[in-house]
Amino acid sequence: MAELNQHGVAAIGVDPDELMIATARRRWPGAEFRTGSAESLPLPDQTVAGYRADKVLHVLPDPAAALAEAHRVLTPGGRIVLVGQDWDALMIDSSHPDLTRAILRSQADSLPNPQVARSYRNLLLDAEFQDVTVEAHTGIFTEPGFLPMLEAFAAKAVTAGSVTAEQNAAWVRDQRSRASTRRLFVAIPMFVASARRP
Repeated sequence: MAELNQHGVAAIGVDPDELMIATARRRWPGAEFRTGSAESLPLPDQTVAGYRADKVLHVLPDPAAALAEAHRVLTPGGRIVLVGQDWDALMIDSSHPDLTRAILRSQADSLPNPQVARSYRNLLLDAEFQDVTVEAHTGIFTEPGFLPMLEAFAAKAVTAGSVTAEQNAAWVRDQRSRASTRRLFVAIPMFVASARRP
C-alpha cells in the first residue's frame, strides 16, 4: 500500500481481519482500507485497473475463487499481479538434512495451499486472464535476524508431531550456531505472475 501510494496510485487495501485494518489505518492514515476477503471483495464489478495479491493465495482454501473475484472487479485491460513463495521449495543449510526436511514438510503441510505459487500461471489461465507471464526470484537470507522464523518452524513441527523435542533442540542448536558464526543460509523461491483481464 505505502509503495503504491508513494507512486501516486489510489490503492485500496482489503483484509478480513478488523485488527489488521485498524493497524493499517493508523500506519497510513491517508490510504483507503476495507474489510473483506479475497473471495468476496468489497468492490463493484469492473471498477479497479489493477489487482495485487502479495503472499496471499497459499493461505486460501480455494485460490481459484479469489482469482474469479479479481477478474470480476478488474476493468477490461486491467492488470493482475500475484506474488508468493513456494513453501515446498524452501531450502535451509543444516547439519541435519533429514530433520530439516521433516521441519519444512511440516511447515508446508500447515498451509492450505503451500504449492500454489507454482500454479499461478495455470490458475490465471483457468480464470480467463490473458498475456500471462511468470518470473522466479530466489531470496537468499544469511542474517541472524532470520533465526526466529526458523525456530518457529521447528516449534510448529514439534507440535505437529513431525519431530521430537530432542530433535528440535538439536536442529535449533545447529541453526543458532550457524547464525552466531554468520553461516546461516536460507533460500526462498518467489514467483511473480502477471496477466491482463480481456
